[in-house]
Amino acid sequence: MKSQWSNFHQIGRNYFLAASAIYVSTEFNFLNTPLPDRSSFCFAAKDRSSFVVLKSEAEFNSALSKARDGSLPSVFYFTAAWCGPCRLLAPVILELSNKYPDVTTYKVDIDEGGLTNAIGKQNVSAVPTLQFFKGGVKKAEIVGVDVMKLRNLMEKLYK
Repeated sequence: MKSQWSNFHQIGRNYFLAASAIYVSTEFNFLNTPLPDRSSFCFAAKDRSSFVVLKSEAEFNSALSKARDGSLPSVFYFTAAWCGPCRLLAPVILELSNKYPDVTTYKVDIDEGGLTNAIGKQNVSAVPTLQFFKGGVKKAEIVGVDVMKLRNLMEKLYK
């Protein structure tokens, strides 16, 4: 026979999970934020040359060739508007792009029409995916949300 406390514990745990989900969805849902450009989290970095939103295959290929010829240390951030983990990672990416202004961060939306072939060449199979280039070579890749690994890798590669 279940005690009355086990039901109370279950209700309390469910309430906590629901409250946590509501907090996360309101805290990190950029679609609810009244900003001029709701489609992109990079509103604060639009004028910075270290953060670039790629919208065409030509732009992507140009950025990739700069990263591969070694002239530009780069991070390619593959994301999608519908991706919840990508939205959680967005403020961290923005913070790191400001912290490392000599590293160009490229935001690549995988659902952008002209980028399908280019994304396929990079073997991106999940979002978020981050690819790190330095000295013309892809040094690392992170698939998924691992903020500590991201911070440590940026520190190691680009400090």
